[in-house]
Amino acid sequence: MSVPESNNWSEANQCYLMAAVGVVRKALECHLARSPEEGETTLPPRAKVGDIPSDAQEELAATAAAMSAPPALQTLCAMFDLSAFERHVLLFCAGIEVDSAFAALCAEAQGDPARAFPSFSLAMAALPEAHWSAMSPASPLRYWRLIEVGSGPVLTRSQLRIDERILNYLTGVQHIDDRLAGFIAPLYETGELVPSHRTLVRRIAASWTDSTGGSLPIVQLCGVELTDMRAIAVAACGALGLRVCLLSGQSLPPGATELEGLIRLWKREAGLSNSALLLECHELEVTDAARVASINRLIGSLDSPLIISNAERWRNQQKSLLTFEVRKPTACEQRDIWQTVLRETPFCLDGEVGVIASQFNLSREKVFAARAVALGQTGSRAEADEVTDAEFGEALWNACRMQARPRLDDLAQRIEPAASWKDLVLPGLQLQSLREVAVHARRRVTVYETWGFEKKGARGLGISALFSGMSGTGKTMAAEVLANELRLDLYRIDLSAVVSKYIGETEKNLRRVFDVAEEGGAILLFDEADALFGKRSEVKDSHDRYANIEVSYLLQRMEAYRGLAILTTNLKNALDPAFIRRIRFILQFPFPDAAQRAEIWRHIFPCETPTEHLDAEKLSRLNVAGGNIRNIALNAAFLAADAGEPVRMTHLLRSAQGEYTKLEKSLTDAEIRGWV
Repeated sequence: MSVPESNNWSEANQCYLMAAVGVVRKALECHLARSPEEGETTLPPRAKVGDIPSDAQEELAATAAAMSAPPALQTLCAMFDLSAFERHVLLFCAGIEVDSAFAALCAEAQGDPARAFPSFSLAMAALPEAHWSAMSPASPLRYWRLIEVGSGPVLTRSQLRIDERILNYLTGVQHIDDRLAGFIAPLYETGELVPSHRTLVRRIAASWTDSTGGSLPIVQLCGVELTDMRAIAVAACGALGLRVCLLSGQSLPPGATELEGLIRLWKREAGLSNSALLLECHELEVTDAARVASINRLIGSLDSPLIISNAERWRNQQKSLLTFEVRKPTACEQRDIWQTVLRETPFCLDGEVGVIASQFNLSREKVFAARAVALGQTGSRAEADEVTDAEFGEALWNACRMQARPRLDDLAQRIEPAASWKDLVLPGLQLQSLREVAVHARRRVTVYETWGFEKKGARGLGISALFSGMSGTGKTMAAEVLANELRLDLYRIDLSAVVSKYIGETEKNLRRVFDVAEEGGAILLFDEADALFGKRSEVKDSHDRYANIEVSYLLQRMEAYRGLAILTTNLKNALDPAFIRRIRFILQFPFPDAAQRAEIWRHIFPCETPTEHLDAEKLSRLNVAGGNIRNIALNAAFLAADAGEPVRMTHLLRSAQGEYTKLEKSLTDAEIRGWV
């Protein structure tokens, strides 16, 4: 047999496999030659090493010597520590698949045309260095499922078949085992990493390279951006010549038997494909005890390269985890990404790059996605030179806002801001304070970065505000006005739903909200803050102590949040002075006086609404807040529409009576005198 050039490993590997199969075929032929003639009753002698012709051994050695890398068969035998006999059994089973002569030889050797397949009894008789332990379920052949044993009544006479994944590996064909395909998927390199992430890659690779003795340390990546952690895992493993396969913790089977089968198949696959496993535990509920137990069992069982990614640290009692924090690209890195991305567009946004990069905390993948969305919205007009730089900048800004929405929409209620400054009726001092809030949010890049305030320390750089006042005085409308002014999304978080009776769960819920909101710098409106601040009291037990910790954690995150965070409460007087010092703006929304109520009535109806003979001065005598005024106006509009008439004082009277009933109040003659 001619030996191919050494640089063609695949072809040479095929030649080596066929030569190795040929050695086993020679052994089988020698066994047949030793078989007794028809009518004889003596058993043939067992095979010995010397029974295999030397020319077959020489051909095998020559083929291996010509290869640029060890053949797959040698690698597999070393990987699973196969004995010489176990190697021959494996080749015996492979021979049936790749050599047409094997079936006839098996049938002849076993004296039955129907038994044209390998069996342990035939292997024990025909192959040298046989040992009974090769048939044990704990032997490498069966433990690692290199071969499959048929369901016959007698183990030694049952059919043996080589596992399909193993046969393909021996022939040089690489693929993930079909039984793993529903759980595990390969990951590939997606692009260049930013410098801070490349540093993490080097540290991870060094931790594995420098490990001495035993299994490799388990690496844990903690962060909120899945794509970044996947890219880091792929790059770190690639630096060591490893492939990466992804497994979601959510897909692990809870049953012990299924889990053990999956773990064994993966351990085999890790060796066959030289792969590391990336186990993602994101969004896994800690209350799912069965799934958590499966993950810990997997972690404890694997000795192959393993990386875990999660938003928070995963703790395992059996093994220690080497943890690396994966943060978003730094502000400088994000500017570089934006400049690279926008350089490929026909628009000039040099003056906007810094503002966009500082407002939105996006990964590299989401930066590219935002550009694609903006170009998609303006692309057809851009070809006709109808899109200005400002229009593309606006489209890009909105595309960046959209990147964070899907994840934040699951945690909070997005409010579409409709109110503007002209809709807001407040005393001059409060209006001035609100405009200052907008100035701080709009100019923070200049003050913090250009003018160097952030170099003095990051603490206290978050823009936080407390809106206090009774219901209906305009707190939510003021937040809408700020969102419109700053062109940002507004999300309302109901703190009464976030606060949990379980210790530590409130902080976890708040962390998820802030981590996701960081991407788009959204305005966060924490409604009903009384749910948290109302717990502030003298520490009498552990629950009081943890309630105070929850408040401190919220204010700490507000101080560090790069966007605008607003708290609303009806209990400003109940707040601890230490908390008030940590909030930058505190606005008291007063109950509107008669003049302010009249102004609200003048602007409450849209210009499209038909009205007739409405008197704002008379309406202002209703002693209600702006929210109630809106309810009265809206209900009156429905009454007028049903009657086919413009909105009149009569409709407002009926509507006011209904609103007062809700408030458990009675309309006085002084309030409605002269209405009708």
